[in-house]
Amino acid sequence: MIDQLSWKVGGQQGEGIESTGEIFSMALNRLGYYLYGYRHFSSRIKGGHTNNKIRVSTKQVRAVSDDLDILVAFDQETIDVNYHELHERGLIIADAKFNPVKPEDTKATLFIVPFTEIAKELGTSLMKNMVAIGATCAVLNIEVNVFQAVVNEIFGRKGESVVQKNMEAIQQGFDYMKNELGDQVGAMELEKADGKHRMFMIGNDAIALGALAGGVRIMAAYPITPASEIMEYLIQKLPQVGGTVIQTEDEIAAATMAIGSNYGGVRAFTASAGPGLSLMMEAIGLAGMTETPLVIVDTQRGGPSTGLPTKQEQSDLMAMIYGTHGEIPKIVMAPSTVEEAFYDTIEAFNLAEQYQCPVILLSDLQLSLGKQTVEPLDYSKVKIRRGKLIQDENQLPELDGASYFKRYEVTADGISPRVIPGMKNGIHHVTGVEHDETGKPSESPSNRKDQMDKRFRKLEKVEFNQPIYKNIKHDEADLLLVGFNSTRGVLEEAAERLEKDGIKVNHAQVRLIHPFPTDEMLPLVQSAKRIAVVEHNATGQLANIIKMNVGHAQKISNLLKYDGNPFLPHEIYSKCKELI
Repeated sequence: MIDQLSWKVGGQQGEGIESTGEIFSMALNRLGYYLYGYRHFSSRIKGGHTNNKIRVSTKQVRAVSDDLDILVAFDQETIDVNYHELHERGLIIADAKFNPVKPEDTKATLFIVPFTEIAKELGTSLMKNMVAIGATCAVLNIEVNVFQAVVNEIFGRKGESVVQKNMEAIQQGFDYMKNELGDQVGAMELEKADGKHRMFMIGNDAIALGALAGGVRIMAAYPITPASEIMEYLIQKLPQVGGTVIQTEDEIAAATMAIGSNYGGVRAFTASAGPGLSLMMEAIGLAGMTETPLVIVDTQRGGPSTGLPTKQEQSDLMAMIYGTHGEIPKIVMAPSTVEEAFYDTIEAFNLAEQYQCPVILLSDLQLSLGKQTVEPLDYSKVKIRRGKLIQDENQLPELDGASYFKRYEVTADGISPRVIPGMKNGIHHVTGVEHDETGKPSESPSNRKDQMDKRFRKLEKVEFNQPIYKNIKHDEADLLLVGFNSTRGVLEEAAERLEKDGIKVNHAQVRLIHPFPTDEMLPLVQSAKRIAVVEHNATGQLANIIKMNVGHAQKISNLLKYDGNPFLPHEIYSKCKELI
C-alpha cells in the first residue's frame, strides 16, 4: 500500500477534463483523504491542452507533487507533454481512440482502454471520463460504489437513467482495466483514510465565503481570470442575505462603486487581477485621500499586459504597495493557505474600517484556483470591528448653522471619527483634493502637512494577528526559507527534505506585506546563516522588500521562477543544497 498518490488527467480543453478531476477528487475527499489539485489550462474557451493534477494523501499536502503515478490521457498530446513526470513504476491509461504511443524514453507502463468506445455503447461519448475514472479505480482497488453519492449529486437533476448510465460507465471502465491488470489490480492501493469530513475548495471560494461571513453585502466587479470565481460564488450567495453583485462596465467603475458603497456604510469590495488593478489605481488613491474603507482582492497572474492570464506568477507585489500616485496609507495582506484566505478576508474588512484606508488582499493563481483540503472552519473566530464608525446620531455633538462635522479631525492615532451620510449633525465635505478637518478643500501648507502626517500615523501600529507564519525549529538556522502566498506548501516539503540531510532549516511565510512586520522578521534573519526568498517573479520583489525593511542583504539569495508553472518541492530542495 501507498500513503500518497499523484494522478493526472489531460486532454483538450472543453472535453470534460476538469469534471473528470472534480468527480475523482470529490469521492476521495469524502473518504477522508487530503487532496491538493492544480489545473493547467489555456487562455481560451475551448481547445488547447489542459490537465488536472491531483495529489491524494493520508496527511495534509499543499503543493504539486514532483512526480506522477498515473497519467490518464484522452489524446497523444497529453502523453507527450506530461510523460516525463512519470516515475519508472508509473502508469499511462490512454483512450484507444487515438492509437496512443508510449515515448521510448520512459519505463512507465501503457494501458490502452477504449474510453470513448465503451461510452458510446452506453449512449454518449461524453461519459468517457467516467470510464476513465473506473479504470483508475481498478488500479487503486477502490470500490465503484464510492462514486454513487457524487454521481447522484452531479447528475441527479438529469434523472435516474443518467445517473445509472454514468455509474455503469465507471463499472465498465473498472472491469476492463481489472482484466488488463491481471495480478496488478490494486498495484497502487492507498492506505485507508481517517474518514473525517473536510471541505475541498479553491482559494477563491474561501475568499468569497470570508467576504460573506465578514458582512459584505455588495460586490462590484468585472470578470477576469483568475478572480471570476469570487464573483460567481457571491452571485449565488449574496442575494440570500439581502446583498447583491453588480457586474460593472470596467474595473474603474467597480472600484469607485465599492468606494461609494463603503462611504454609505455598507461593507463592499471588488476583486480582479493585475490588469484590472492597474485601472483601479486612481480610485485606490481616492479611497486613501477620502479615508474611505476599501477592500480589493488581487489574484496575481502572469504579466505584464495580458501576459499569461491562466498561469502562476507573483509579480504584483511592488505595484500593490507603491502603485498609486502620491502617498497614501495602505495595507497589503497575503494569505498562504485556503484556510488563511477565509480568515484573512474577514480581517481585511475589519482593518479597512478600523484604519479607514485601502486594504489589498493578495492571492495568486495557484492559491486562487488550486484546490485544497480544508479543515472545518471555525465561525466562532469571526469578529466584526467597524472602528470609529458612529452609527448613533445621538453620539454626535450639535452643530450650529455655520459649522461642519470634523470628518478628518487630526487625532493622535491618525484615525478620525466617521459617520454614515445623512446623519443629523454629521454634515461634511468629501473631495479628492487636499482638505481640512471638515473636508473643505485647502491648499494651506500647514494643513497639508497635518493631514498627511495624520493619515500616515494610522500605519504606525497595524494590529494583525500572526503577520508572519513561522515554522521555527532552531535558535540558529543554516537556512531560513521565506515566501508568500501559495509557496508555503512547497517550502514546507523542501524544508523537511533538507532537515533529513542534517541542514537546520527555519521557515517564514509573510502574511502582512505592508506595513512590513520588521520586528517579527528581524530576529529570524539575524539568527540564520543564509536566507532564501522563494517567489514567482523575475526581480525578487519580496526579497527587495525584506532588504529595504530588515537589511542583511548579503545573506539573502533569490530563488525565482517565472515560466508560468508552480514550484515543485525538488526544485527548491536542489537550489537550496547549492546555497549551503
